[in-house]
Parts: sequence; structure tokens; C-alpha cells
Amino acid sequence: MSAPNIETIVSLSKRRGFVYPASDIYGGLGSSWDYGPLGVELANNIKKSWWNWSVYERDDIEGLDSSIILNRNVWKYSGHETTFSDPLVDCRDCKARLRQDKLDQDASGKFICSNCGSTNLTEPRPFNLMFRTTIGAVSADDDPSALAYLRPETAQGIFINFKNVLDTSRRKLPFGIAQIGKAFRNEVTPGNFIFRTREFEQMEIEYFVRPEEVQQLHQEWLDAYVAWIKALGISEENLKLYEQSAQELAHYSERTVDILYRYFPERSDEEKQWDELMGIANRTDYDLRVHSKKPEDAEGKRINPDSTEDLSYFDPQTNERFYPYIIEPSIGVNRTLLAIMMDAYSERTTDKGETRVILKLTPEMAPIKAAVLPLAKNKPEIVEMAKRVKKDLQPSMRAVYDDTGGIGKLYARQDEIGTPFCVTVDHESLEDNAVTVRHRDTWEQERVSTDQLRTYLTDRL
Repeated sequence: MSAPNIETIVSLSKRRGFVYPASDIYGGLGSSWDYGPLGVELANNIKKSWWNWSVYERDDIEGLDSSIILNRNVWKYSGHETTFSDPLVDCRDCKARLRQDKLDQDASGKFICSNCGSTNLTEPRPFNLMFRTTIGAVSADDDPSALAYLRPETAQGIFINFKNVLDTSRRKLPFGIAQIGKAFRNEVTPGNFIFRTREFEQMEIEYFVRPEEVQQLHQEWLDAYVAWIKALGISEENLKLYEQSAQELAHYSERTVDILYRYFPERSDEEKQWDELMGIANRTDYDLRVHSKKPEDAEGKRINPDSTEDLSYFDPQTNERFYPYIIEPSIGVNRTLLAIMMDAYSERTTDKGETRVILKLTPEMAPIKAAVLPLAKNKPEIVEMAKRVKKDLQPSMRAVYDDTGGIGKLYARQDEIGTPFCVTVDHESLEDNAVTVRHRDTWEQERVSTDQLRTYLTDRL
């Protein structure tokens, strides 16, 4: 089974230290979350898996870490200043502020307030999602020369560094640039835990290709991502593909396919159970063109008079210069973490009729790989041996020592946070130099010599 709803994961996350409400002691801050000791480990495991898979295991991807605050012209020429907005409406009855494109409609086509059910809504108006800031210690808030933005996506930092990476790495098409980083969007209606937040982390690749190769490579990336997501422990039955219609496509996109996850299984309408986990877009050559100094409009005027570089690509095989097409797979760390936790959630009834939560994370994703537990914490010899076993495991894997409860409660706690193995040191261990290894998913136990323990666990992790 998977989690019956997001609220189940919210409760588990706060109780066990995955995710906390941000600024909680001051009443919180809408849709802001802090990642606790286990949450930061799970997020790091996701990022590590993605970086290994997309950069280290391939020979056509370079890494990048670009600045969060960029020159304002980046957002001017990318189109974000004029087009990066949501349709905002206000309910005249309950005063709620809403995104029109997320509202249901009645039989006559009127939009319905999701808060009170009224159709008495204002006309939609564009609401730009970028967070504004000012640069300079003495800059005035209304000084246009000091205006800057927190980046709403990591992609633009890649595009403006295309020539830098190309010149320093000597890459040939097709090749990509990968980046993990924070992005910020002033969402009209954030919510549903960490699914939609104003501050989030993206894992993006911009893959530069010849125009004639874009369709084939776009499909290859789509297939590859489905396989990688499933390898994280997410079941295929909770995934599906969604092809964006011509009306839904961004102005730069020729084709975009979303990979959806069943985030809302409790909803009676099956279509509303799904929402976007990630998107894979064919952005055409739009981005490199708009950031280049040479392209001209129909009247012969430069599209971008502020750029100092041409971001075209010279193909030495054909002696042709052109602007590469770009395939963009973009996936959020936050939404991936939520999907992994929902899919890993399961419950099991004990012989005594008690319901236990088991978070069946893959070993790669598990924040803690092994928990070492002394059967009797009041026996110094057992405690000393348990701490020695933990210390021996620690260089090879994330291991913890825990003696804060009876053995049954310790097992239950580790099951609930997804630890694959519990290692128990008991009275017999002092005599045979062996420990009991308990498997999270089956609750089966096996006796293993301490000399072989590290190898035993490493093989299974």
C-alpha cells in the first residue's frame, strides 16, 4: 500500500523529524518548511542519486552551479518579466485570492471559489510570480536600476553559461548541463505540504541537440526518467504520462510531457488524484536565441541589444553555425521526496493486533542504513560492544546507536523512518561475538558474526 493521503505523511514527517513547519515558534510562515535530521538525509540521497545517474554515469553531461540573483536583463529577455504570471482572481464574498486556472467551473462555465463555493469572482488579472529585491546598500525600493529578482528557475543560469561551458569543456553536440539549486516563486495559492511552496529545489538538465535529433532524444530522456523514478522505489501504478495540449504549452515549447504522480489518492474523481512530478520539454532554440546578440526581428533590429555574446554553435563536421535545440528535463527535490515517502508508506498488524507503520524506502534512499541497538542499556559490556559495532559500520554507511527505549519500541521507531536493518547486541553477543540482524520489511532475524557484519550489510544495501 501507499499513503492514503498527504496528511498522513505530514504527521509522520513532523513526528519523526523529516519535515517541520518553518518559523513554527512564531506561528509559521505560509507554505514554508524546514527539513529535519531525516528529511535532509533523504533529500541529499535523492540529489546524490540524480547527480550520479545524470552526470557520473553518462559521458555527455557537465555540472554547473549558477547564481541565484542574476542581471535583470536575463529575466527581461527570457520573457519572465512579461509572461511569467498566473491568472489571479478575488472572491467578492469570502475575499479569498485564487488562481483561476486551478478552479472548477459550474454548468454555465462560471468559475467557482474553492473556498466558499461562490461564483462572484473578479475578472482575472496577471500576477507575476517572481520575488523582487533590490541590489545595493543605499538603493531605493523604487529605483529601477537597483531592481533584481530571486530566480524562479535554475534554467536561465545554464543558458547564459552555454558558451562558457562549451569553450572550457570542448563538448560536441549533443551534450547537457546539469544543475541542482534553489528557485523561488511567489505562488498565489501554495499548499498541500511540500508539493507547492514558494521556495523549492530543482534538479534540471538542459540538453543541447541538433534540431533534426530533438524528437528522438526527447523521447529517450522521457523513457530514461521513468526508469530512474521507478528505481527510487516509486511504483509504476502511481505514475502516468501527460502530453500537454497546444493550448497548455509554454510559448517556447514545441512539446512538453509531464510525468504525473498520484499525490491525492483520497479524491473520488480519479482524474484529480494526479499532479505533476516533473516535466520534460522541447524548448526549441528559443533560449539561446533570445540571449544572443546577433538575432534580428522582422524589421532587422537586434532582438537583444544588451547581450555581448552570440550563443550559436559551430558544427565542425558540416561547417554550419546554428542555435541548438534544447531538451529540458526538470524535476523538483521536494515533490520527489513527497512521492517517495507516499509510495514507501505501509502498515502492518502485529500478532497483538497493533498497527505498525513501515516506511519501505529503498536502501539507497533510506536516511539511516543500520541502527545498532543494545538489548540491555544497563549492561556496560553490551553498551560498549554496541557502540563499537556502530563505530565500525559508520565509515561505510549511515549508522546510528539508539538505547532510548525497549527493543520493541526501538524496532518500531526504525521501521517508521525506513531503516532497512536493525542490529541488536545481546547477552549472547558477548560470548559468540555475533549480533542479530533484523530485516525491516519481513521482520525476519538472522545471526551474523561481527567480523562479517559490515560486508553482510553492504552487500544488501
